[in-house]
Amino acid sequence: MNQFHAEISRRSFLGAAATGVVTSGLAFGADQPVAVGGLPETVKRKPRIVAINSVYRLKSHAYHIAGRFIHGYTRNGFHHQPPFELVRMWNHQQPVADLGPSVCDQHGIELCKTIPQALGEKHGLDIDGVLLIIEHGDYPKNDRNQLLYPRYEFFEQIVEVFKKTGRTVPIFVDKHLSYDHKLAAKMVQTAREMKFGLMAGSSLPVTWRRPEIEPTLGTPFKEGLVCFGYEGKAVEIYLFHALEVLQCMLERRKGGETGVKSVEFLEGDAVWEAGDEERWSWRLLDAALARCPSKNTGPVRENVLTPQALLIEYEDGTQGTILNLFEQTSDFGFAANIEGWSETLSSCFYLPSPPGARFFDPLTYNIEKFFASGTPPYPVERTLLTSTMTDLAMLSLHEKSRVVTDPALSIRYAAPKDSGFFRGPIVDAE
Repeated sequence: MNQFHAEISRRSFLGAAATGVVTSGLAFGADQPVAVGGLPETVKRKPRIVAINSVYRLKSHAYHIAGRFIHGYTRNGFHHQPPFELVRMWNHQQPVADLGPSVCDQHGIELCKTIPQALGEKHGLDIDGVLLIIEHGDYPKNDRNQLLYPRYEFFEQIVEVFKKTGRTVPIFVDKHLSYDHKLAAKMVQTAREMKFGLMAGSSLPVTWRRPEIEPTLGTPFKEGLVCFGYEGKAVEIYLFHALEVLQCMLERRKGGETGVKSVEFLEGDAVWEAGDEERWSWRLLDAALARCPSKNTGPVRENVLTPQALLIEYEDGTQGTILNLFEQTSDFGFAANIEGWSETLSSCFYLPSPPGARFFDPLTYNIEKFFASGTPPYPVERTLLTSTMTDLAMLSLHEKSRVVTDPALSIRYAAPKDSGFFRGPIVDAE
């Protein structure tokens, strides 16, 4: 059994190095000469980062991620202060509960009127990393009921500053790259061509797992399933998170990630019928739900009134299933069948509740590692694939459960040796 598990280690990750990351121009996080007591000395200046946000209000993603760079957070039971300085912020919208002005005033952060101003364009791009956090806010939807978050448009504004200044820095994009998989692919291609680091994705792959499992690279997965519960019209919001859970596990299968052949979105009785026809596994669902602390009592078929499913066929024949079962669980449960193994691999991807929402702790720490090195701790191709699957799943739903195939799903990449998920304590040590 243990042959399919990586050894669980409680070793600490390397701290983020306090050096600037550049591909051209001045390294603004580098040593700077200053006068101390009349004598010249060289001191290390913290790398400077900026936050480009949709909104900055209580419980928004910007509040949780940018806020952790300001206030710090808990790591291994103790306070951790990121070795970065958040110097500027730009917020696209100012809701009634806007906290941007007060937070910036209290912490000496410049609140900017434009994205180029936030990047310090007139100073030649005087920062070392960009947080692009476009989640929450008042945005329209398209005919597929997708929220039209302008992540691509703001990414392009950042890139224009790169081009004008002749310098680039790493960019982190919160959640999926874009609601449109074609725009998402353009973002990845731009980063490749201009040779700057690009990181994106959900907090789910790096949050705590109960139990702490990490399959070894090359695990011969046959089928994986993720269950979760979300009640709302914007299905893609949590569907993307579920896909990130599925992908961060199945990408470790034998042969690596070779892409997806098709996706199919089902609703209502069609979900149960697909299970009865063994198009997805009831056994895996039972195993995944068994890991969920919020699991409801009673049969799934009785409790869940409007089930939803996404059926995924990978190019190598591996099967993937996402089940939205609002009345049955509010957790993210994972289960998988492994060739040659009679037992079922399963775990809960644990999300501590708001207002603290401590699952942003591991995400922020992985962003720190990215800003320190310029290289994402896990490949952006994972998020490109999950972004693409999310977009095409919404197309399948819009077109009455049509099986969708598209060459854009043929994304290949190698999984990281270490997933970067947090082990150990969640709460502060006494």
